[in-house]
Amino acid sequence: MHLMALGMYLFEMGTLPFEDMQRKTDWQHARSARVGARDATQFTGPGNETISLSGAVYTELTDGRVSLDDLRAMADEGNAWPLVGGAGDVYGSFVITAIDERHAYLMSDGTPRRIDFGVDLLRVDDDAAANNTATSA
Repeated sequence: MHLMALGMYLFEMGTLPFEDMQRKTDWQHARSARVGARDATQFTGPGNETISLSGAVYTELTDGRVSLDDLRAMADEGNAWPLVGGAGDVYGSFVITAIDERHAYLMSDGTPRRIDFGVDLLRVDDDAAANNTATSA
């Protein structure tokens, strides 16, 4: 069973089982100053939607460095990937904007016993994702 899929990459116990997911969505409103009153606003459309995944992997159980390198390779391509939750929730198309990694409890050769990680994703419009995929094909 997997927690989430980003394209063909599966977040699961054998790869990067994230512990926390944070989702933020905002909306844009243009403002116009008024004398003696609050600014007038006009809804101009959706803003950014971001998802942050974080967790820790233990190298005795899985090699999180390989999984993080796989995600870095996906990010290097610059493509948008469909994001689907383990229960089947479709979140939309996302690009990888950042990967954070922290090694802890180092062994004598520098190999970490625990890797704390964070992956930041940004939602892109589906038509932009389709154009990006068509361009790279």
